[in-house]
Amino acid sequence: MATLQQQGSFHGTIDSDFITLTRFVLSEQKKNPSATGELTQLLNSIQTAVKAVSSAVRKAGISQMYGIAGTTNVQGEEVQKLDVYSNQLFINMLRSSLTTCCLVSEEDDELITVDAGQRGKYIVCFDPLDGSSNIAVLQTIGSIFGIWRQVTTEETKLQQNALQPGRELVAAGYALYGSATMLVLSLGKGSGVNGFMYDPSLGEFVLTDQNIRIPKRGKIYSINEGYQASWHPAILKYVDSKKNPKTGKPYSARYVGSMVADIHRTLKVGGIYIYPATKDAPNGKLRLMYECNPMAFLVCEAGGEATDGEIPILDIVPTKIHQRTPIYIGSKDDVQDIMTIIKAHQ
Repeated sequence: MATLQQQGSFHGTIDSDFITLTRFVLSEQKKNPSATGELTQLLNSIQTAVKAVSSAVRKAGISQMYGIAGTTNVQGEEVQKLDVYSNQLFINMLRSSLTTCCLVSEEDDELITVDAGQRGKYIVCFDPLDGSSNIAVLQTIGSIFGIWRQVTTEETKLQQNALQPGRELVAAGYALYGSATMLVLSLGKGSGVNGFMYDPSLGEFVLTDQNIRIPKRGKIYSINEGYQASWHPAILKYVDSKKNPKTGKPYSARYVGSMVADIHRTLKVGGIYIYPATKDAPNGKLRLMYECNPMAFLVCEAGGEATDGEIPILDIVPTKIHQRTPIYIGSKDDVQDIMTIIKAHQ
């Protein structure tokens, strides 16, 4: 191995046998004798989109990409310039991969269908730029995606492909654009959750966080306390129990306002992330298909739990592509604590 010191850089070493994301996915593909390589091709397209978005995020200020685009999306949220760019990047890369039949994006009202001659067997639901309201203040933002296998090829029933429960996910992941860019991925079926750091000098995602496991209990709760007046009494009681515990130290409160940032922290150090139903949003605010399902898939694969307060997130059968849901997600013991209080109030 060559030392970085010898190259005039900082003290440390370079591992000449590093594992890139592409190498990792190919090795997983070989474990499945019936694999066609289509999923590998799709994941390569996603990582290319993530690289492009990461580059745009880094240069947003210089390129005058900050600010509002002047429209609102299907959620009624102001669309940022980077939202528009990121969304188009993902759509173009996914369509041209020849592996998808239809797409669901946070930024588009309707299902996006791929031209018949270019269709593959996968459905991708994605949030191209999560937490985009944080762009101008340089806080961590991200992208989220979930991949399902098609269940019908009938032209009039294509939307059924995008209305599958999270249990049917083939793969899910998110990209985090922070002090570094990281792509966190799970291929399910016991493959674990793995984190790949982007190395700009190589132009590759390199495996740095292998087999991520969420602690059984954490010391942090994450919730937007600005909506406290609209919370159900059970949520008030739970948060108070963490601030004023009968035994032990109180939990710390941490809330970024970007689901990717808050979930990444929760996945790494434990605790719980909560976005409950409120009086103004009785169905919750976060979207099931391209926010909650992929994150629940990852956290559960890492040993945590995710629920809407009644049933596991992954068991919800969707009826709309932009369906919303409350979510309680994180360390197993922390999620069970809040479920105990919710059930007592029911």
